[in-house]
Amino acid sequence: MFKVTRHSANRLDIELSGKLSTEEMKIALDELVKTSENIEHGKMLYKIIDFHLPSLGAIVVEFSRLPAMFGLIKKFDRAAVLTDKTWLKKASEFEGFLFPGLEIKAFSGDQKEEAETWLSH
Repeated sequence: MFKVTRHSANRLDIELSGKLSTEEMKIALDELVKTSENIEHGKMLYKIIDFHLPSLGAIVVEFSRLPAMFGLIKKFDRAAVLTDKTWLKKASEFEGFLFPGLEIKAFSGDQKEEAETWLSH
């Protein structure tokens, strides 16, 4: 499941769980682009629960849309990731080094209040 919610004028909340199929990845990326319209200096709160690597087809879809994703990422300044998986925490923070201008910080699943506080700065 991939659910995108516009929390405020410049913030998206994204919930990700399970394993994404090719079709689900297409729908998710379309929804992410649509929901991000008119956002500037945005913030994202990712909640990742029981995540499994996406199918190979879903990964291909994601790579095929990289140019659009780079444009989307530039709309955001900060992203907080809530997860209890250590490897996802490390991977998400590493991803922050790959995108100049986007600061990503990982939090444990029970640290939503701390993530909210960090995003608000």
